[in-house]
Amino acid sequence: MIKNIPSSHQKGEISAGKKQIYIVDDDESVCRALKCLLITYGFEVTTFLSAENFFSVVPNKAPGCLILDIHMPGMDGWEVLKRMIESGSKRPVIIVSAEKNVDLGKQSLKAGAVGFFQKPVNDKDLIDLINKTYFEEKC
Repeated sequence: MIKNIPSSHQKGEISAGKKQIYIVDDDESVCRALKCLLITYGFEVTTFLSAENFFSVVPNKAPGCLILDIHMPGMDGWEVLKRMIESGSKRPVIIVSAEKNVDLGKQSLKAGAVGFFQKPVNDKDLIDLINKTYFEEKC
């Protein structure tokens, strides 16, 4: 559903050259697979296994797009999205979830995400949304 419109990094090491994508998912295999896909399309990708790690490394105003899992230990995806919106972040968020709930897509868009995908993610649709988001200069 789409709206109409590496974890070892230290602060300040985020690349500004390529289109930056951040992935926050507690499943390392999902992070690895998405990173491989996105690198193939020329994106700079940084992955995090927890929201807490993401917030400790990535400055609020750093450009980029966030791919965010909903169900994670500690701070979950809903809390991350809420915190980003409350902080004034303009970073677009794409929600991903393995949960089989037809209402999650609507909930995600209502909460402020630019898109929602159920795992496993359709590669082409994800790349299309990211490119559209960058084209509309939301990153």
